[in-house]
Amino acid sequence: MLGGVVSILAVYFILSQIDIALFRDAMRDAHYIYVLPSVLFLLAGLVTRAIRWRVLLSDGLSFHRAFSILNVSYFVNGLLPLRAGEFARAYLATQVEPPVPAPKSISTIIVERLLDLLAVLALLFYALISGPVPDELRTVGLIAAPVGIAGFLLLVMLANRPRFALNSLAFFTKRLPILERLPLQKLALQFFDGLAPLRRRRALTQALFWTAISWGFSVAAGYILMFTFYERADWVVTASFIAAAAFAIAVPAVPGNLGTYELSIIVALEALGYGEPASTASAFAVLVHGINLVLYALVGLIGFLQEGVSLNQLSAGVRQLQRDATNLKVATQDVSQRD
Repeated sequence: MLGGVVSILAVYFILSQIDIALFRDAMRDAHYIYVLPSVLFLLAGLVTRAIRWRVLLSDGLSFHRAFSILNVSYFVNGLLPLRAGEFARAYLATQVEPPVPAPKSISTIIVERLLDLLAVLALLFYALISGPVPDELRTVGLIAAPVGIAGFLLLVMLANRPRFALNSLAFFTKRLPILERLPLQKLALQFFDGLAPLRRRRALTQALFWTAISWGFSVAAGYILMFTFYERADWVVTASFIAAAAFAIAVPAVPGNLGTYELSIIVALEALGYGEPASTASAFAVLVHGINLVLYALVGLIGFLQEGVSLNQLSAGVRQLQRDATNLKVATQDVSQRD
């Protein structure tokens, strides 16, 4: 409900600021020749993100399976709320041979999200030192920076001291024997297995490298796409609107982040002198979002075919993972209350 309201308000605000006739003219006169190289860079970014996931999984999946599963998860994230695509990825990884335990996949996904947050913060920092950015984006960055850095350092610490965490869990399990009914040690071992690359310098370096390459492809795609509507592209502007769009994904909205995604790009463009005419900025924001949605839909559908799974089967598997997680949480809470 909240997401729908936020999206409606964002769309209403955008429509109130533009002239529909001028918006239509901007879309008609755009130089769509630049869309093709932008799409190629975005596809390259998907490839490097699959490579990064393989690194975090310690090569537990073939590249082919990692790529198709990742594409399915991005597609599902665009269809369903609450980042359901992450559960879809964890479920599909359990269906390979040999299967990847769900806790291991989930821990790698957490690492990925923190790495991506650090990359977005790097883009924002570059924009801050190179030119003005929207006050809203600066505020979000100031809040997200300590969270992202602290979260990443915490995972690195846990990865390097898994025995301490497991011993602590064993300590509480002995104090509360009823906890022995829950597979906490097994789940913890699988979770820490997903963090293993963080304690290996080579694997951590590779993960950071592929993260930088992936976001580099995204920035290149955004920079080239600016020529579709503008005579001159700008790296600072590109870094700003990509960072803004990345943070907008976290804002409650309808599936696909319709409205909020476009508005975040428009705000970034306006702050850096690319907001006029408003119809052109809005057309550019719609094109950026549209290309991402269509690309993720196409590669996601191909991923569904490659994985040999239907949307109904995937939904059932995701719901089962969510139920397992909920049941474990409830059981743990019950144990704590009884103590």
